[in-house]
Amino acid sequence: MHLLLTQPGQVDDGTESVDLGQSPGDIVVLSAATSDLAVLSAAHARMGDDGPSLRLANLMQLGHNMSVDLYLEQTIAGARLVVVRLLGGIGYWPYGVEQLSALCREQNIALAVVPGDDHPDLELAQSSTLPADACHKLWQYCAHGGRANAENFLKYGAHLLGFYAEWREPAPLIRAGIYWPGEDAPGLEELRAHWVAGQPVAAIIFYRALVQAEDLAPVDALIQALAARRLNPLPIFAGSMKDGASGELIRSLMAEAQVQAVFNLTGFAISTPGQDGTDTHLTEIGRPVLQVILSGGAREAWEEGTQGLSPRDLAMNVALPEVDGRIITRAISFKQAAHFDASTEVAVLRHEPIVHRVDFVADLGAAWVRLGRAAPTERRIGVVVANYPNRDGRLGNGVGLDTPASIGRLFQRLTEADYDLGAGPPMNSKAVMDHLLAGPSNAPGEREGGVDFALNDYLDFFHALPDEVRAGVKDRWGAPESDPFFVDGSFRLAVHQFGNLALAIQPARGYNIDPLGTYHDPDLVPPHGYLAFYAWLRSEFDAHAVIHFGKHGNLEWLPGKALALDRTCFPEAALGPMPHLYPFIVNDPGEGTQAKRRAGAVILDHLTPPLTRAESYGPLRDLEQLVDEYYQAAGMDLRRLKLLGGQILEISRRIGLDREVGIGDGDGEMEALSKIDNYLCELKELQIRDGLHVFGLAPEGGLATDLLIALTRIPRGDGEGGNQSLIRALANDLGMTGFDPLDCAMGDPWTGPRPECLEICEGDWRTLGDTVERLELLAQGLVGGEREPDGVWRQTGAVLDFIRHQLAPTVTGCGEAELDGLLTG
Repeated sequence: MHLLLTQPGQVDDGTESVDLGQSPGDIVVLSAATSDLAVLSAAHARMGDDGPSLRLANLMQLGHNMSVDLYLEQTIAGARLVVVRLLGGIGYWPYGVEQLSALCREQNIALAVVPGDDHPDLELAQSSTLPADACHKLWQYCAHGGRANAENFLKYGAHLLGFYAEWREPAPLIRAGIYWPGEDAPGLEELRAHWVAGQPVAAIIFYRALVQAEDLAPVDALIQALAARRLNPLPIFAGSMKDGASGELIRSLMAEAQVQAVFNLTGFAISTPGQDGTDTHLTEIGRPVLQVILSGGAREAWEEGTQGLSPRDLAMNVALPEVDGRIITRAISFKQAAHFDASTEVAVLRHEPIVHRVDFVADLGAAWVRLGRAAPTERRIGVVVANYPNRDGRLGNGVGLDTPASIGRLFQRLTEADYDLGAGPPMNSKAVMDHLLAGPSNAPGEREGGVDFALNDYLDFFHALPDEVRAGVKDRWGAPESDPFFVDGSFRLAVHQFGNLALAIQPARGYNIDPLGTYHDPDLVPPHGYLAFYAWLRSEFDAHAVIHFGKHGNLEWLPGKALALDRTCFPEAALGPMPHLYPFIVNDPGEGTQAKRRAGAVILDHLTPPLTRAESYGPLRDLEQLVDEYYQAAGMDLRRLKLLGGQILEISRRIGLDREVGIGDGDGEMEALSKIDNYLCELKELQIRDGLHVFGLAPEGGLATDLLIALTRIPRGDGEGGNQSLIRALANDLGMTGFDPLDCAMGDPWTGPRPECLEICEGDWRTLGDTVERLELLAQGLVGGEREPDGVWRQTGAVLDFIRHQLAPTVTGCGEAELDGLLTG
């Protein structure tokens, strides 16, 4: 075996085998919650050494099977009572529970495996050797927590081993309440004594376990940071965010205090993925909810690594909270060894806050409060369009989005909502592009317009950046004066200002300055001109918020950690603590997640472009007609058949279709023609984009009809009732037994029934693909309201009801929802 000897205070993620080096003890307690270990360590110290010996160990260090085997042999085998507190059920430590249970049964060691939360678990109970009532009591001591319960947990354990000890029953603690440093159970009125009248209130939500373990340094640091930014802190602890009573208390306190922002320090999610409903505990007040991370890892690993967080931290503190739509911020603390308890042979870990991370999160929250409290007439908004590759022909590009038209529509709504857009803002696609093309861009050449940002102002910003950031930029790009966009003592920025709104082109990351040397460099730091743009946006323009319009820009791809950024990471160095909104196509959550986690973006999903059938066109359309003629002539005119076959193969070779469909040298004419026919039939049924989506504008008419058909073309959910495939339902209702329009060889001949309702298009009806086409055309008529379904079409009727009453209102109402989301954040 290759085992690593752990160092006092070191807690890894259990992926490597380790030797905890722990001697046997009468009572052994295992838990993944460092707060459990800390409070038991303190309780044991208060009780002295008269009772049984105690060993405490972190389950996270026993993830490797070899670690488990060695710990059982060295420590558990000499124990008399073992208590395991396991969060998430047996599946989170299956090998450990199996081997531990077997050893304890074999050696007659008392074992209680109890849940890590307040929900009973039959599987864990069956793994225990203690009677059910004893296991329940031990579980309740842990579940309620606190100093008194920790002491009685140890006393009751001693009692089970025959030691004389007076113990009390588990005492429930309040599930949620208000916290303030140095005060015992304050109420809202007592809290107001620490507030400044008239200042906005910001809630801080955190786990009760931090109070029980007296591990509150990051909470205290955040309280101080918010107060320094003229925000009145409202710290609230809760045992579980899914607990109904706790949720109700949180809602009522936040409503009474008129909270303007929420700093959430708890993990996991309140909502359930895939189900309706949102995080009502925190979002009901309609204010921004910022996810603040208390990492379970070590600060050194975070500082030295590029990942930012361990997989466990990523899941609990980022990925799951994203389900609730929270704004991802930073990790403000890491677990550090407060001391090594020689009596229990465990490193007592506590959260150690990092001041500059706490400050960043407080600044970001204060900026969101500032945005929310400003009147529309006062709000200064930066609207940034992407430009990649760095050519004028790619100005305002966005995947699936008509960005110029979307911006024009946004400017119209902003004007209606009383935002100050000055005189003559562009209100349509042409006007937006005219402004962007008339002024400076990322392309070389001198143009009129733009804004100038003085060198001295830039240097004030630049010199405030961390040393590592400044050194990286200067080493790669030299002095600010050497930047291509530095002209006559200032940076010329591609910005057009309309009152309190700035329409800007996102600067190039630097690839355009040195294409050969930088094209494949993922660690390329941005040049001075890039930082100058964001410096102007933050300082001189003093933006309340920035909107990066459409997938995707380059800010979220700058060098730095993957998430939980440090101040030396370039997305933070550029954007700083600024509210950030990002309209992003809904079908690419992966890249949207990059912007959420690295740039604090609020992703506002927009529709994909309307979808429609590809049909055929150009040479492919001509080829399709020749193939139809070929099969019409089959068996009637062999001379014409040979001529048509030759023409089809010649055209296929000329346009490269023979290679596309895999016609080989050994294929005969019939086999080659069959491959071409099948390809053409499948091509017609492909779903393609019909134009681009305009943000804030729902598709109408035929576009809406085709999109609704595309969205219901395949089954959804359980595939039953209204969740069926529309064209499958039609085929079933029309008696096409054994035919699946979603899974068929399109070029095969059709030999099934030919209902009169499908005689709706010109051309031959000879293949399965022709049948699918007719089903699609019938679906268009039904969804578009041009015809009514037959009364006996039960399956089709169910899908049409779903479309009319649920799907269509959502699609047609998406435009207003998109714009409302952008206006309100």
